[in-house]
Amino acid sequence: MLCNFLLARTKMDPQSSAQDVHRCDLCETAIVHSYCDFCHVNLCKPCIGEHITDGYDKHKIVPFQDRRSTLIYPKCEIHPHKNCELQCKTCNNVFVCSLCTASEQHRGHIFVDISSVYKTQKENIEKDTEELVNLISPTYEEIASDLENQLANLDGGYEKLTTTMSKQGEQWHREIDIVINKMKTEINDIKVKHKDILKKHLNEIKQIQSLIQQTLLAMKEIKKSTEVSSTIEYSSKIRDFSKLPPKVQVSLPTFISKPIDNEKLYSLFGQITPLSTATEENVLSLKQPNTSVKELLDEPKLVATIQTGYKRLSNVTCLNDGSIWTSGNTSDVKCFSIQGLLLQIIQTKSGKFPNDIAVNSDGYLLYSGWLTGTVYRVKNRRTEELIRLQGWRPHQLCVTSTGDLLVTMYSDDGTQSKVVRYLGSTEKQTIQFDDKGKPLYSGNYNIKYITENRNHDICVTDFWAGAVVVVNQDGKLRWRYTGHPSVTKNQTFNPLGITTDSQCRILTADSDNHCIHILDQNGQFLRYIDNCDLEYPWSLCVDNNDNLFVCESNKGNVKKIKYLK
Repeated sequence: MLCNFLLARTKMDPQSSAQDVHRCDLCETAIVHSYCDFCHVNLCKPCIGEHITDGYDKHKIVPFQDRRSTLIYPKCEIHPHKNCELQCKTCNNVFVCSLCTASEQHRGHIFVDISSVYKTQKENIEKDTEELVNLISPTYEEIASDLENQLANLDGGYEKLTTTMSKQGEQWHREIDIVINKMKTEINDIKVKHKDILKKHLNEIKQIQSLIQQTLLAMKEIKKSTEVSSTIEYSSKIRDFSKLPPKVQVSLPTFISKPIDNEKLYSLFGQITPLSTATEENVLSLKQPNTSVKELLDEPKLVATIQTGYKRLSNVTCLNDGSIWTSGNTSDVKCFSIQGLLLQIIQTKSGKFPNDIAVNSDGYLLYSGWLTGTVYRVKNRRTEELIRLQGWRPHQLCVTSTGDLLVTMYSDDGTQSKVVRYLGSTEKQTIQFDDKGKPLYSGNYNIKYITENRNHDICVTDFWAGAVVVVNQDGKLRWRYTGHPSVTKNQTFNPLGITTDSQCRILTADSDNHCIHILDQNGQFLRYIDNCDLEYPWSLCVDNNDNLFVCESNKGNVKKIKYLK
């Protein structure tokens, strides 16, 4: 069939040709006028009729400038003559057609438009591409360059070492030459090991770089494609590539000379220290290229207000599709679209309001129950216990960039507070004391919101202590922030909600002063957000586009605020 031939030819010779003038793919002479968005074929006016007279009924002729604008929807498995233009969120995002939505199987389910999910995934792919090109790939280039420099300078370093030994040897008599040659052999053996270690690490880095390039090529193909399935099935590799390998530090051996003693010539001539190899955590630098830096707006702007219906609103968390989960003073946990439409309601298992909510890396809702001492997971509308505590009460939750869960908790008697890291239901880390054995957090029942910064710092608000407490990923105290002097803020600084953005800035709610504090990653105050008629701001979250969502506790509203350029 002519259509199939041209389709195959187009795949071999894609549209991104270097020709300045686009020609018709049929006659190959006339200037292109239209485009078949199904066959991906360039057509001039006379050839349109020839192209669509092959008996094939799927042709989609559009103006050339609108080429590749038609989405190719998957076929419905149940109704083959229908395209699936929706996803059923209730059924774990399965594709459905318009006939499926009216079926008994999907009665009362929540549906989303595939085109909006497609658009969101395209944006995520674009964002991942930028991060790979501008941040992760250059970081691996720096590591590879450093290892190559070490290898290039290796001979010079070892030459200096052998020269020092030779100078020492020149002061000795001929009988010492045998010993010198023996020790030089040891040096050469160590040098071989040194090279092997660096080459091995360099090969590992280059393999990862190769994988990054393959990933970029795959994403480039997805970006050019209009195929819905491949785009929606795209899975981000950012988390995998962000886990940098340990940094290898191999120290040159040293030569320690000793007084000449002919009886103990070898041992007294000197000593060669063994090859020293150390590894240290190599954290991805989040210093973005200047083109990626987002500056603060002079005046933050209120974009939208969502009315949740809670009399007291406590928590908000963002989803990748633009929707938000909220919780307040009832057992209802509600999901809203950005337009304020109620999409879904989950009832807590205990019938009590949750302390906090979060969404894990699989997209499942998590919430903490102080009364039962349990963290729950809602999977396909079924609630199951994820973590059950003994002697402690869970409070606030944070899902990390690696998929771990951070939980702030206090002891049953209210005398102690701590942060615990979990992988699934397995405890991995406890953060409670500083290097001097003093508690990092005040020991009482007060709220302690938590978030992870992009440099992997763990940021906790300690309400009664009036402080933001920041530790590194090993739990070592980095700094405390206790507010910023201001003549316009008359109330004591008692922080509540906390979140971070793509620039590693930290935002925390100052409810009594009706404002948001913005800090840099080292705890330096940058500015307030206090111009959007905020009233008792509580919980905070930032979406993938750095839009800020703020709970107004007493009003029950969520405000969406744009604060970056």
